[in-house]
Amino acid sequence: VARNGGKIIWKGLYSGLGGNLAGVLPASALFFGVYEPTKQKLLKVLPEKFSAVAHLVCTNLREDLCLSELNQAAGALGGAVSSIVRVPTEVVKQRMQTGQFASAPDAVRLIIAKEGFGGMYAGFGSFLLRDLPFDALQFCVYEQLRIGYKLAARRDLNDPENAMLGAVAGAVTGVLTTPLDVIKTRLMVQGAGNQYKGVSDCLKTILREEGSSALWKGMGPRVLWIGIGGSIFFGVLEKTKQILSDQSSQKIHKA
Repeated sequence: VARNGGKIIWKGLYSGLGGNLAGVLPASALFFGVYEPTKQKLLKVLPEKFSAVAHLVCTNLREDLCLSELNQAAGALGGAVSSIVRVPTEVVKQRMQTGQFASAPDAVRLIIAKEGFGGMYAGFGSFLLRDLPFDALQFCVYEQLRIGYKLAARRDLNDPENAMLGAVAGAVTGVLTTPLDVIKTRLMVQGAGNQYKGVSDCLKTILREEGSSALWKGMGPRVLWIGIGGSIFFGVLEKTKQILSDQSSQKIHKA
């Protein structure tokens, strides 16, 4: 849009899809491979090994609220580990979306040739700055919504309700993290030109040259896609957990 005076080129809406798919599968596997074991481990060690402050907080909360806090921590850690794959994927995807490269293999080859291997991790710090709060916030909002909804309904939630709450959690988190996403995107797509020297320089430059409103650019599309994505993500997550739990129960019963 910036290169074409505000005109949207519709044929480019799926630019970077191949590279994104290649990275999202291992990244998701890493995320949940860390998230669930971390959450279970924290539940086991919390009473004895957490700090006195953390222990005091959790012992004075209901069990479901304490679990929500643990979800935040596990979600952030899962996001940090999966960023090893997600950042290069995001760099390639965004360079393709801005028309710098025609294919993912070309993007990887030319980025490394021009910027070195470190070019694949351009904006790594800003990515973590956006995604760690995003993962923690999204899981926190979702869990709190589920707790409140279940208390009001006095029953377990069905699939459409989980999906609806996931959409709300995604949309709220999308709004709150938009400025961080703007900074991350600017740093990732700048290439070897190095218009910005880092997160703080990027923030100062945007505020000085474009004003604070520039930090909220793209919020509408971002909230839309993260809301839809959150609906699918949490809806599928809860359904999958239910299926796996039922299968595990059946095996135990047969044994």
